[in-house]
Amino acid sequence: MTTCPCGSGRPLEACCGPYLSGDAVPPTPEALMRSRYTAFAVGNLDHLERTLLPGTRDDFDRESVAKWAAGSEWTGLEIRSTEGGGPDDDQGMVEFVAHFRTEGKDLVHHETSRFQRSDGRWWYADGTMGPPPRRAAKVGRNDPCPCGSGRKYKKCCGAAAA
Repeated sequence: MTTCPCGSGRPLEACCGPYLSGDAVPPTPEALMRSRYTAFAVGNLDHLERTLLPGTRDDFDRESVAKWAAGSEWTGLEIRSTEGGGPDDDQGMVEFVAHFRTEGKDLVHHETSRFQRSDGRWWYADGTMGPPPRRAAKVGRNDPCPCGSGRKYKKCCGAAAA
């Protein structure tokens, strides 16, 4: 029994294996993300290409991906956050950190991936390096200034905005 590389602790055959073979379809963006990580770890380029959103496959560089996957030891996956991807959603997002070792160096790939549901299944649409952009909370005029001065926003940093 081989443990699934995605970090679930389950056997590969009971976790990402059916997705990699094409016998099952990942039910959520997170499951698809985990299966794509596993595909890198085991060198399943067909799954990586097959799970790309149709219309985005033209720039899939199979040779480069094969070289990166084969030249790396995939040492762990952290799912940092997920957003959307529920039964009524057509979009989902997964922030993850993939740990790997290349040429004796421990490295990370930190990405926020966007997934899209089409034709009843999830597809990898695209990704950006790093965490998702932070959403700044709206500061009211009479709220404490977020700079930490102890003054009201309107008398501090808000005065410059007025």
